Amino acid sequence: MSDVLARLAPPAGAVHSERREGRGRGSTQGKTCGRGFKGQKARNGGNIGKLHFQGGQTPIQRRLPKRGFRVPFPKTVVAINVSILERFEAGAVLDEAALRAARLVQPKNAEIKIIGDGELTKKLTVHAHKFSKSASEKIEKAGGTVVVLQSSAAEQG
Repeated sequence: MSDVLARLAPPAGAVHSERREGRGRGSTQGKTCGRGFKGQKARNGGNIGKLHFQGGQTPIQRRLPKRGFRVPFPKTVVAINVSILERFEAGAVLDEAALRAARLVQPKNAEIKIIGDGELTKKLTVHAHKFSKSASEKIEKAGGTVVVLQSSAAEQG
């Protein structure tokens, strides 16, 4: 195997020598170095490489009106229906680790909200950051308990 690797080489004509600009007339890229005469594009750093540069015209991102607001640190909230909790065994403790193990919560720093869509017949202890009113009523009606977790943003601030 190493014998083959030692003999590997690119095919003939695949590798070109580097173009040397500004090395005199004989190099075919002497004097103006292929940039032509004068003008903005001939100058050093003449705005040609700038992203969104439109030749001195006001760029489109400045002409268009700005609308709305971008939240700098958005919260990710994962909503879980009460009907999905039916898949767990009766008496189970559903904390964040158990919900992640069941692949119901996937984003890293997501807050968990339990919403009241569907029915629940099993007694469960559910740990989440938020509960809708109907969800907490359905969990307690089935004999379970609701535990509200402290959000990570509240712990930092």
